[in-house]
Amino acid sequence: MSGPRVVLAYSGGLDTSYCVLALREAGFRVHAAFVDTGGVEPERIEEIRERALALGAEAFHQLDGGEALWRDFVVPLARAGGKVLDAYPMLCSDRYVIAEMCLELCRKLGTDHFAHGCTGMGNDQVRFDQSVRSLGDFKIYAPIRDLQRTTREVRAYELKALTDAGCPFPEETARYSINENLLGVTLSGGEVDRFQAPGPETRAWCRPREEWPADPLKVTIGFRSGQAVSLDGRELPGPELLTRLNRSFATYGVGRHVYTGDVTVGLKGRIVFECPGIEALMTAQRALEDGVNTRHQNGFRHIVAGRWADLVYSGFFFEPHKSDLDAYLASAHRWVTGEVDLWSPGGRLDAVAVRSPYVLTDPESVYAQSASWTPEEAEGFVKLLGWSSTTATRIRGRPTRSGPMVSASPEGPVPAGDENP
Repeated sequence: MSGPRVVLAYSGGLDTSYCVLALREAGFRVHAAFVDTGGVEPERIEEIRERALALGAEAFHQLDGGEALWRDFVVPLARAGGKVLDAYPMLCSDRYVIAEMCLELCRKLGTDHFAHGCTGMGNDQVRFDQSVRSLGDFKIYAPIRDLQRTTREVRAYELKALTDAGCPFPEETARYSINENLLGVTLSGGEVDRFQAPGPETRAWCRPREEWPADPLKVTIGFRSGQAVSLDGRELPGPELLTRLNRSFATYGVGRHVYTGDVTVGLKGRIVFECPGIEALMTAQRALEDGVNTRHQNGFRHIVAGRWADLVYSGFFFEPHKSDLDAYLASAHRWVTGEVDLWSPGGRLDAVAVRSPYVLTDPESVYAQSASWTPEEAEGFVKLLGWSSTTATRIRGRPTRSGPMVSASPEGPVPAGDENP
């Protein structure tokens, strides 16, 4: 073929496999880019490569996205403590790494054509499209989204097209939508979408209670300036450290959740997700941060976490405001250095010990035991701390549990709804 090249973000699944056919039919020379962000075994990657070429891709590119995912997402995620609705740690954020690496490949190949396999119903289309527009001037193609213009039976159409092309997919492909990477596993479809109890087939990494080991698990994570650098005293590259945490805590059933959220396009989305490593990492980092940072730093992080998570979840990973927040988070974690012991009997985990030279402790002042100030100083502090509230009560009257204030006026209580000048 002599048409233009297009780089397709290719996972090897049903949707992106159909995209190869659709893009070829549109006259493109397809370069299938598989960005490895973890969770896929080498033999499976070989199958993905063979399928892409069998479908007519001009070339297959395997790109290693593990280090970029750790550096650009996991480290700031753990620093921010950012979770959507305080629950979901955005495990599909490898899309941003995939988009960026695919665009780098576009530049190398001298093309401005980029394609993805997202539908018009979810968040991933926003993540891909907005990332591409933020990172350069590229033409975006979304064959699955386009297919929805002509049929409501999208999966059935794809299955038939791939069968006709000599690359059939199993029918059960249509039951669940599964995403797996270094961050964890998300699963939707079937009974999950119907708000029913997830069946045993929805388990991926996290083992059920009857399979938990008898002895509790204890691991130690070491941090340097707010970044995990070691596991049980051994320094490891970030992706390997997270992989080991995933394996260890998944065996104990840690990190499995059922979550319902508001999709960016306006739908309710319900998923099962498992993230044992991320849960362990964020629990440890929070415990160390609690001890090292000041009360004002720790109080402000909740504001930063909410905004950071909202931007990342909604597709604004490359928004300048997020870069501002990343800079703050790096600064706020300059002293978050030390070790944290995590302990799990199964199903849950606790940060049971923290060691750091920067924990904000005073050897002469221990909570509920001793202090380096006098009782008189403590009494005066408490009096001045509450002075505004005390004065308000004296002037306005005693507050009730609900309803209007009980007036201190000699004329008696002020009726509800009336103003008291």
